[in-house]
Amino acid sequence: MLIVMEKDATEGQIDKVIKTIAGMGLTPVPVPGSQRTAIGIVGNAGPLDPEKFLSLDGVKEAIPVSKPYKLVSREVKPENTCLQFGDVIIGGDEIVVMAGPCAVESPEQCLAIARAVKKAGAQFFRGGAFKPRTSPYSFQGLGKEGLDILARVREETGLFIVTEAIDHENIAIVEEVADIVQIGARNMQNFSLLKRAGKSPKPIMLKRGMSATIEELLMAAEYITSQGNHRIILCERGVRTFADHSRNTLDLSAIPAVKAVSHLPIIVDPSHAAGRRDQVIPLSRGAIAVGAVGLLVEVHNDPTNALSDGPQSLYPEQFEQLMEEVRVLAKLPRG
Repeated sequence: MLIVMEKDATEGQIDKVIKTIAGMGLTPVPVPGSQRTAIGIVGNAGPLDPEKFLSLDGVKEAIPVSKPYKLVSREVKPENTCLQFGDVIIGGDEIVVMAGPCAVESPEQCLAIARAVKKAGAQFFRGGAFKPRTSPYSFQGLGKEGLDILARVREETGLFIVTEAIDHENIAIVEEVADIVQIGARNMQNFSLLKRAGKSPKPIMLKRGMSATIEELLMAAEYITSQGNHRIILCERGVRTFADHSRNTLDLSAIPAVKAVSHLPIIVDPSHAAGRRDQVIPLSRGAIAVGAVGLLVEVHNDPTNALSDGPQSLYPEQFEQLMEEVRVLAKLPRG
C-alpha cells in the first residue's frame, strides 16, 4: 500500500503515519516525490485496510499496490526518477554515455582512454577494478590499486566514475571512489549484496542477470530500495539464448517493458550483449530508438592486448562515430 500525504502535511503528521505503520509490525519506506510526500508500506502478507490510514491527519490517499515490486513501480511513483550528477541528469531528455575499458589495467591506459571518451562527449568513465570472471585463471582486476587509478582519472579529467562492487566485503572501498556503484549481472540476485547496496550513500547501477525476467530484475531493485536507497539505474545487457552469432541476445523489448511499469531509468550495455565490436554501434542505435536513457560502452585504445573483453571494445575513433550518431538520434522522437 502507498500512503500519499497532502501537499501541506506537516512533519508531525508524516511522523505519525510512519509510527502507525511501524506499530503494526510493518516497514514504512518514505518515497521521494516532486509534489508531495508518500510512504510505501512493505512487509504485509495480505491486503491492508485503507481506513486505518485515511483517518490520520494529513493523509490524502491510501492506494493498494498490485505489483510485487512495490517501491520501484509506477503505481507508487508515476513520474520518472532522475539522478543528477553535476550538470548531468540520468533519466532526463539527454542521452548519457558511460565509456571506458572493461578492466582498469594501468594509469596510462585509463587516462588515455578517459581523455579520448571525454573529448568525444562521454560524461562517465567506466572501468572495473574488481572483475568477476568466468574462468578463475582470467585477469581478476587490480583491486584497490585499480580504485586509486579511477580516482586519479576523475581528478584529472572531471569524468564521473562507474565501477563494480562484487561482494559484501569490497563495496565499502568501492563507495569511496565510485560516483555510481555497479552490481553486475552475476550478482543481480546476490541478496545480501543488494541489501547492503540499499544502505549505500551512492547511486546503484543494477544489471539484469543473463537469465533473469523483467520481474526478477525489478524485484532485485526492490531489495535495494526497500533498504532506503532510491537512486537506482537499471541496465539491460543481453540475455542468454540459443543464438551463437553474438555473445548474448540484447533484449531491446525490455526497455519499453520496464518503462511501462517502473519509474527507474534504464540504460543499455551493447558491449556485453554483443561480445563483438562490429555489433556495438548498431545495437546502440536500437537502444536509443526504443527509449534507453543512456549507454554503457566498452572502449579500449589497444583492444588486441586488452586484459579483459578486447573483442567487444570499440577503438576510440569508433567511439567518436558512435557519439556522433547518438547526438543525431537524441534529437528524434524515441520510445
